Amino acid sequence: MQAVRKRILEILKRRSSATVNELAQELDMAPVSVRYHLDILQGDNLIQVDRVRREGNVGRPQQVYSLTPEASELFPTNFPALTSGLIRELKKALPQAQVDNIFCTLAKEFAQELQVEPTADMDLEERLELVTHFLSERGYFARWERDEHLDKEVRNPGYLLHTYNCPYACVSSEHRELCLMDQEMVNELMGQPCRRVDSLAEDGQCCSYQVAENVQAAENVVVFADAQDNQDFQHRDRISSDISQTTSQAA
Repeated sequence: MQAVRKRILEILKRRSSATVNELAQELDMAPVSVRYHLDILQGDNLIQVDRVRREGNVGRPQQVYSLTPEASELFPTNFPALTSGLIRELKKALPQAQVDNIFCTLAKEFAQELQVEPTADMDLEERLELVTHFLSERGYFARWERDEHLDKEVRNPGYLLHTYNCPYACVSSEHRELCLMDQEMVNELMGQPCRRVDSLAEDGQCCSYQVAENVQAAENVVVFADAQDNQDFQHRDRISSDISQTTSQAA
């Protein structure tokens, strides 16, 4: 932001309100120059005329300017630290299953904010358009595409839903419950279980979810993914066991 306009916002934040003359005195500028910057800030919906005030018994009344609610977003906040601290204390006070349940409930509440209720006759691509618009409005930078890499084991998941920004990036690396919340929200929005195949929290380019052509295919995706995860776990367990035996024999 241009330096003078930034300074005007800071003055109004500190003083709550000010006239053109008061701003001109603090900025050491001519009132006509201040008005130029005020017009731009007002056009950006960052300031507003709060009221009109007369100074003394003569002269024209002066407009008193103040910040709009939108301007508050330009000032520093400490929401990430607060959020992380609250989650940390929540995890200390409750069993993990209850913590997960709280985030799943939040996900369902967020999904209910979708303004247009998907209908039974809405095809999957229409629903994807609706969902990506909903997610992008909330800072996820979402898009969807056909899944060209058909997986015969899961009978083609059909589509991929990508989110390129995590609104909770400063917190999710420490608290993966937020990833669980996003997963549950996508499931609710799409009306079916979706498999996450990539994750920003694990250094992926984006979070990607497989969306099936039908519910049965979606269930196949999740079942197959669970089976693969279980096989990977068993494989790692066997390797760990073999290493332990080799170590014992060498000793």
